[in-house]
Amino acid sequence: MSIEQSDKIDFISTSKSGTIQLTISDHLEWKDEEMHLLILQKKINAYLDFIQSEQIFEDYPSAKNKKITISLSMKFKPTNVALKTLEDFKMILTKQDFEFSWKVIK
Repeated sequence: MSIEQSDKIDFISTSKSGTIQLTISDHLEWKDEEMHLLILQKKINAYLDFIQSEQIFEDYPSAKNKKITISLSMKFKPTNVALKTLEDFKMILTKQDFEFSWKVIK
């Protein structure tokens, strides 16, 4: 799975604390920043649909009554504009009672 497959959940796991973590795997470079951000936005929206439609509970029954987070694992360091957009995504998701985080994997 990857960020380009917006109809797929890349990874789903349960943390030691019991939080359900949905992870987006992002292998894209930031050369075409605008396109990259559009792809990312589409993927995040698909994850939100997966959660809000309650499909997550059909596919992953142990997610019921648990906190859900979305994380982004990137291969390449984001640009400054991308970082600002990630902060915006975080703010929007926090208002919907979801956590959002990101990291660069080396």
